[in-house]
Amino acid sequence: MAPLTFPAFALAAAAALAYTLAALGLARRLRAEGSAHGPAWPLLLGAGGAMAHLGLHVWAGNLRGAPDLHFFAALSLVSLWMAALTVAAARLERLDALGVVVFPAAAVGVIAYALTGQPASTGGGGTLAWPILMHAWLALLAYAALALGALFAAGLWLQERALRQRRITGLVRVLPPITQSESLLFRTLVAASALLTLALATGLVFVEDLFAQHLAHKTVLSLLSWAVLATLLFGHWRWGWRGAQAARWTLAAMALLLLAFFGSGFAYEFLLAR
Repeated sequence: MAPLTFPAFALAAAAALAYTLAALGLARRLRAEGSAHGPAWPLLLGAGGAMAHLGLHVWAGNLRGAPDLHFFAALSLVSLWMAALTVAAARLERLDALGVVVFPAAAVGVIAYALTGQPASTGGGGTLAWPILMHAWLALLAYAALALGALFAAGLWLQERALRQRRITGLVRVLPPITQSESLLFRTLVAASALLTLALATGLVFVEDLFAQHLAHKTVLSLLSWAVLATLLFGHWRWGWRGAQAARWTLAAMALLLLAFFGSGFAYEFLLAR
């Protein structure tokens, strides 16, 4: 693995700085006001960070001759999609707490990618077919959406716990109302489920040999995650599952997809050096 070139590292540094300032601005607003109403500059900085972050991956892809989808590149892309989705959801009230968590994670993701680098240029020989690229982008978007869903689920669990114990702490105060949290959670899960369905469908259609390409375990774990999501959404529609129960199912789906995407990737790239 070779470090990225200086211009690309400058893009990474600019993205990380913008993300950090955006998170600090949102955190300061929450401490001072406890609401989402305030200056727009933190979210504008977050959007700027996402643009620089995207520029880094475009630069690296052009340099390499194909999109980089290795371990740290995939982590960086997921954090980029999460940051972009957070900015896109900024029109919803009281989502500052989401940016406070997501933007620092995106800053870590982009710096980790810049420091670890990427494989040397393939000269175009490593270009992937567009169906495989579509499958990869859909899979990463599905993971990003489910990761946001997991954050909503964790917030919902904290809110329900605080209500049961009658201890409304400062963290709970800055979260959206519990009804809005549930609505956000299930809308995000529907989007994640749709993206994961498309990712699995394109993978099963276009991937030629799951076993030869070491994708069988990823497919099995992703199918299990899809089944957990489908069960939760059906249970919510049929029996009204919500609250802590929905949070547990969401986190279980997230854990399975984490193992599918990054657990196996870490094992192959770093433990087995493949």
